[in-house]
Amino acid sequence: MASSDQPEIVDRDAKEKAKKDEKDEGKGGFMGKVKGFIQDIGEKIEGAVGFGKPTADVTGIRIPCINLEKAEIVVDVLIKNPNPVPIPLVDINYLIESDGRKLISGLIPDAGTIRAHGEETVKIPVTLIYDDIKGTYDDIKPGSIIPYKVKVDLIIDVPVFGRLTLPLEKTGEIPIPYKPDIDVEKIHFEKFSVEETVAVLHLKLENKNDFDMGLNDLDYEIWLADVSIGGAELSQSTKIEKNGISKLLIPITFRPKDFGSALWDMIRGRGTGYTMKGNINVDTPFGAMKLPISKEGGTTRLKKNDKDDDEEED
Repeated sequence: MASSDQPEIVDRDAKEKAKKDEKDEGKGGFMGKVKGFIQDIGEKIEGAVGFGKPTADVTGIRIPCINLEKAEIVVDVLIKNPNPVPIPLVDINYLIESDGRKLISGLIPDAGTIRAHGEETVKIPVTLIYDDIKGTYDDIKPGSIIPYKVKVDLIIDVPVFGRLTLPLEKTGEIPIPYKPDIDVEKIHFEKFSVEETVAVLHLKLENKNDFDMGLNDLDYEIWLADVSIGGAELSQSTKIEKNGISKLLIPITFRPKDFGSALWDMIRGRGTGYTMKGNINVDTPFGAMKLPISKEGGTTRLKKNDKDDDEEED
């Protein structure tokens, strides 16, 4: 038999092993390619999407309204969302304290949504009631300035990261306003007749607060000897320093014949009772304020000439 006609002798075990290796190689290559493809796509998606943690900052604290009863405070919080999808604000917790003592706290649920790749200024309105503060803390006096700290916890829900809490803090000062004290020192008349008298009120306005006030205008009504002589609005700019006194001159016109016998008491310099009520509008380092002024049961004199200005005043 020619050598070419001889049968090929093959090791069965080796042949089976070769087939198995070939099958495993084919299977491993395919699965490896799929796995690599998925991983590559995942990395590309993650890189394109670019999920990141939002940031937040307290950009300002404003006091749009303040008076003797309360202070309305607005805390502006700027939130930046670097993600390609909107993120919801789950809750906002806030606390205002002074020297470690709580003044007010609260919760704002479902506070809105921050748009994708955007930023929003979230406004947190807070109202401080002064009677509550003074009733709780005896050492906080009217007219004083107290330090405060605002603490805000923003709870947000972010894809990939889950629920996050962003803590924020801001410090400052806030006043506890006290109404000014007002007195009519004297009434100096420039034109006198029974039918009509033109006079000038000499007012003393005392600022009992630990901060300066810039007086812009005042509106008032005044009674002499229980007779109303009317009121008016007066624009007069002047500075009243903290714990200081300022004097104002206010023109008035009234009819002396309406006073009866009280007129003669004023003319004779015996003094007459008066009542004055109104409001003053002032600028302060904390914003504009409208404060009431009132004086009941006061006594003043009617001055008849310039020489009387040198006399001792009541």
